[in-house]
Amino acid sequence: MILESLSTEWKDYRLIDSGNFEKLERFGKYVVRRPEPKALWDRSMSEKEWAARQDTCFVTGAGFGKAGKEDSGTWHNGGRMPGQWEISYTSETSDRLSFRLRLGLTSFKHVGVFPEHAPNWEFIFRQTSDIVNERKSDGNAAPVKVLNLFAYTGAASLAAKCAGADVTHLDSVRQVVTWARDNMERSGLDNIRWVVEDALKFVRREVKRGNKYQGIILDPPAYGHGPDGEKWKLDDLLFEMMKNVGMILDRDRSFLLLNLYSNGYSAVLADTIVREALQPGNVRSMDYGELVLRDGFGKNLPLSVFSRVVI
Repeated sequence: MILESLSTEWKDYRLIDSGNFEKLERFGKYVVRRPEPKALWDRSMSEKEWAARQDTCFVTGAGFGKAGKEDSGTWHNGGRMPGQWEISYTSETSDRLSFRLRLGLTSFKHVGVFPEHAPNWEFIFRQTSDIVNERKSDGNAAPVKVLNLFAYTGAASLAAKCAGADVTHLDSVRQVVTWARDNMERSGLDNIRWVVEDALKFVRREVKRGNKYQGIILDPPAYGHGPDGEKWKLDDLLFEMMKNVGMILDRDRSFLLLNLYSNGYSAVLADTIVREALQPGNVRSMDYGELVLRDGFGKNLPLSVFSRVVI
């Protein structure tokens, strides 16, 4: 099992401090303070220092606390920052992996990007580039197809597109798909296929159609709803989803990335689900681990687990 954290070269993001069930982060030139149920330790900076540095603070409604229950809330910024702003990401290993993201203050403490995913973006770009280059060397003009499920505002889709993939971006919420399209346009990219649909329903149809993808990315929530009221519950449906995904994954040459945020899900569990659902044969590599953010005082904040397969 491995721990992966983002590079210190990303100039537009820093986790400044964490603790007391909160985190203090810089996105671009703005400093955001928001709840973080996994930050069980003490802060390294004082409350006075946090208050002086923050441009906005998210205050939850009733119910949030040490149990880690998320609730809606409001941002308090005293006019110190706009409701929307922009940051950029450029890889330190390839300037081809470069895109821009519009951020915004949502009512559920999110801002439109999960910065701990940067190692996943690097993996997606690297694997997609490898397959694209292999096809060019073989004289194969067929596009490299990448499917991003539960795709949110699209950073992973942009990473695959930067590598030359034919990308299908799927999310059940039309507003976040519109947000992702805006990010594509801000990044000077084009021709991503946008799908607003229930992810499991879409994958089942792709199985029936016999379609195959060279890359599949999944970042499913614990709970959710499709556009027509379909219910998603991770515990009940993840294994079925992964078995269907296995049927549309190109077994000659491809990659798969599963990322999980749900509390109680371990990296070993993610790895076992992938192995049992896909029954991968011709595997080049498989790894699993945790994505962490390291704050300015060296504390590792674990935020999600992943399993990755390269065929």
